[in-house]
Amino acid sequence: MKTSNFTLAIIIAFTSSIFGQNTFTLSSTNLGGEATIKEEFNGFGCTGKNQSPQLSWKNAPKETKSFAITMYDPDAPTGSGWWHWVVFDIPSNINELVSNAGNTESKLTPDGTIQSITDYGTNGYGGPCPPEGHGLHQYIITVYALKTDSLGLNENTNPAVVGYYLWNNTLAKASIVAYYQRNRK
Repeated sequence: MKTSNFTLAIIIAFTSSIFGQNTFTLSSTNLGGEATIKEEFNGFGCTGKNQSPQLSWKNAPKETKSFAITMYDPDAPTGSGWWHWVVFDIPSNINELVSNAGNTESKLTPDGTIQSITDYGTNGYGGPCPPEGHGLHQYIITVYALKTDSLGLNENTNPAVVGYYLWNNTLAKASIVAYYQRNRK
């Protein structure tokens, strides 16, 4: 019995190491567990640089036809959270957005990629800007592997409608979470 338990443990460890490495994964080379003044919004009382982080992903399902990325703050005192970034129609052969790609004037996103409006009422990336003294907010950045080449939406589509289309077309998704807070001055 001890031999079979040992063999089973080896098999589980081996398959976990092989299959665990092949999951759809999102990462960033310049965003850790906390956002910084570099990512912070510039407006609404915030004075950050408003630069979107570098993001890369791997191991998307083979059926993936495009990608989308969102950044959401569920801790915003709005009753419905706050959408900071909504990007979609990223071609399936792309697996990275470089730092500051969320700046729509930078032209750093792949051709055909759409950066829709955020809850700031602007297109592109709008960084963290929680109310002063409100404590830590979590910022959930998610990449979606989609079963369609295009969502058929445009840059004026609000986050709720984009979310509905994402929900209906998602094959897989992966997220990273960063935290940020502003202290009272």
